[in-house]
Amino acid sequence: MVREVEPSLNEKTFLLQALHQGLRLDGRSPVERRELEAEVNPQDLGVVTVRLGQTKVTASVSCEIVRPFPDRPTEGLLVIASEFGTMASPAFDGQRSDEEVFIARHVDKTLRRSRCIDLEGLCIVAGEKVWSIRVDLHFLDHDGSLLDAACFAAISALTHFRRPDVSVIGEEVTVHSIEERNPVPLGIHHYPICITFAFFELREATLNNTSGGEGGSGGAATAADPTAEVIQQLCVVDPTLLEEQACKGRMSVSINSHHEICAISKAGGMPLDHDLIIECSKHALKMARPLITKAKSFATSATAKKATK
Repeated sequence: MVREVEPSLNEKTFLLQALHQGLRLDGRSPVERRELEAEVNPQDLGVVTVRLGQTKVTASVSCEIVRPFPDRPTEGLLVIASEFGTMASPAFDGQRSDEEVFIARHVDKTLRRSRCIDLEGLCIVAGEKVWSIRVDLHFLDHDGSLLDAACFAAISALTHFRRPDVSVIGEEVTVHSIEERNPVPLGIHHYPICITFAFFELREATLNNTSGGEGGSGGAATAADPTAEVIQQLCVVDPTLLEEQACKGRMSVSINSHHEICAISKAGGMPLDHDLIIECSKHALKMARPLITKAKSFATSATAKKATK
């Protein structure tokens, strides 16, 4: 079983030394995101490819008519499926790793459990036929922040997607082709965007006063140990793969324009202060706003494509 090679001690040390000086290896500041680029497939509605630095994810949306769940007869379905291939990273070897489970669960909570899609608008015949919307996520390149790219690709693809129109006469349901009737956009309540933070512990040795007299530090330092280690916590946004491998903990926040946290997940054993979580959430909202506007723009591009047919 092939696994991704862990970075060497020298690589991690160099990264931490750069972060200690407020620098990152790709030239960004700690609170700066990489440029996110989204490409719409000109042939298919509901297919979006997202690049976040070297990270690349494609989302494709499809639909079919199914029978609803008995306890929710007037609601359609939203299904999230993910594929982690070895082309994205040698760490993905076809078996579900903890990282893959973490990503898949967070995307599901961000989109399906937050009910960002109007599921009642997918009902055709109550208790009999509803639309099932499926989002397939294909991870093509992994250079960190897979969650951020995947969530944006998914909500953008759902915005760009159009389902076939239907007509119901009695018990007969007719699905119309694009040539017969214009396809119908999905009802979207809100646009959740995921922002990932990585946390580091930077250790710094400080000189202590060992006299023990008045004005001394009074700390645990002794004559045999004239220095004490100070641990400084540092937070960076949109970590690269190397930063994810070297960090002590990560937190991913999915938030929408209504200041609602749709999902929050933490990986790693580093404890986080309550105030730090609040501060990261505020920062996530600030960074999510332009991405929400960008995701909404895919509805316009889909309408323009439909008009040219």
